[in-house]
Amino acid sequence: SKMTVKAVRMPCTSANVYTKVPDGGWGWTVAFAFFVVEALTYGIIKSFGVFFNDLMESFDETNSRISWIISICVFVQTFTAPLSTVLSNRFGHRLVVMAGGLLVSTGMVIASFARSVVDMYVTIGIVSGLGYCLSFLPTVTILSQYFDKRRSLVTAVASTGECFAVFSFAPAITALKEQIGWRYSMLSVGVLQLGITACGSLLRPIVIREQEEVKAQPPEEPTETKYMLENEQTCTSIESIDSGVDITTSPSNVPGKTKAEPKSEEPKQHGQNPIDNNSTPPEPKTKLLDFSVMRDYSFICYAFFGLFATLGFFAPSLYIIPLSRSLGIGKDHSAYILSAMAIAEVFGRIFAGWLLNKKPIRKIYIELICVVLLSVALVAFPFASGFWGLMICSVYFGFMLGTVAGTHIPLLAEDDVVGIERMSSAAGVYVFIQSLAGLAGPPLAGVLVDTTKNYSSAFYSCAAGMVLGAVFLALVRPCKTGLCHHQQQQQQVEESTAGPPPELPDDFIDMDIGKAENSGKGSDSV
Repeated sequence: SKMTVKAVRMPCTSANVYTKVPDGGWGWTVAFAFFVVEALTYGIIKSFGVFFNDLMESFDETNSRISWIISICVFVQTFTAPLSTVLSNRFGHRLVVMAGGLLVSTGMVIASFARSVVDMYVTIGIVSGLGYCLSFLPTVTILSQYFDKRRSLVTAVASTGECFAVFSFAPAITALKEQIGWRYSMLSVGVLQLGITACGSLLRPIVIREQEEVKAQPPEEPTETKYMLENEQTCTSIESIDSGVDITTSPSNVPGKTKAEPKSEEPKQHGQNPIDNNSTPPEPKTKLLDFSVMRDYSFICYAFFGLFATLGFFAPSLYIIPLSRSLGIGKDHSAYILSAMAIAEVFGRIFAGWLLNKKPIRKIYIELICVVLLSVALVAFPFASGFWGLMICSVYFGFMLGTVAGTHIPLLAEDDVVGIERMSSAAGVYVFIQSLAGLAGPPLAGVLVDTTKNYSSAFYSCAAGMVLGAVFLALVRPCKTGLCHHQQQQQQVEESTAGPPPELPDDFIDMDIGKAENSGKGSDSV
């Protein structure tokens, strides 16, 4: 009740308290904030290919060395995901996202004054990369907490921010470079990214309290539960001990009273535990990072899916403009191809959110179909020729990329993977595992391009990683319901059967008491 009063007095700083997931309310404001954060994080990363040729000419570097800028950035962003989870659980999502926005803007502004590619590695790769992690992951996590039934649809629609950013930023930055040069254009992008800090201030925390905790329990119920527990205790003692235990249940015997009093205290403690447990659930939630998800076989398979699928997320967006230029397509038309890909990705995200919002559909299977079709799209790029050929492939790829990129992290909240209770820690570990692919993906594609002198090899490497990701994604559901799940159930049954022994000391005390009394009777008879 105190928290609700605070929420009325300080609506901008206090937590929202609900008896159940609101599926709306302040969540719509959080969804808008996530839209803008997506635009200023992943939207900028995907639009960075616009600077590729300028950086190669200014620093006189190869494709692979320039690719390391985004590679290091993505690696730092994903590698520090557990740190983002820990900081969010410790200081709250709002402060972490605001700090991340400052880091992103600072790194991009300093990068505009870089004199070598190594300076870019530090500024954009490390500083901005850390800021991207602190900005994106807490935002998508808290958005999932505000929605339940419409989670897939709202998250998919809000994640279209990066698509609109690529659609607008790519031609805008291209036109801006012709007027003020690539350095001042990058400086302008860095200043624009300060908007992440403003969005972070909108992330009001949410607290879900069950109705049982809100309702005041009548004083008669605890007394009834105490008597019930006392009866249960006496029944168990009668079953486990000989008939001589009548002393514990007989009120006429003085020793029975003195020995039954400690037992009567124990039910009071047991009867108070449910009430205390209702007030103590927030304590386990304050755990900074829960690595128990690594024992879940379905999550392990899903993490490997994210590891290999990441190879196909960024490289096409980075190499679509160089590929179009190698085919003799002009700068303006190349930017249009990238913008068309972004528009198609918007429709793909919305379609995936609408489809996954249908109740009878198993979401993990829909994701698998989309990943397979995305692999086909990556293989189709090398066979494209001319402007319209690349345009068709880009639209198809953008649509399928939207179905996967906008849903793979929110799917962690589904019961087929880990569930909403452990999503915060699972998201940190999941994105952390993706860091290896984020580090190796773009440079690997760059090495293949430098070796083969053909941009098609970059798309083949992305397709190979996506196919491997589809294999592991297909194993998620079987691991959740198959042999591994049955083994976990057997372990739980064994643990439950091994549970009663801790209660034996109470029985042993009664047995010792009974033996002492019997020996006392024997001595009297003697």
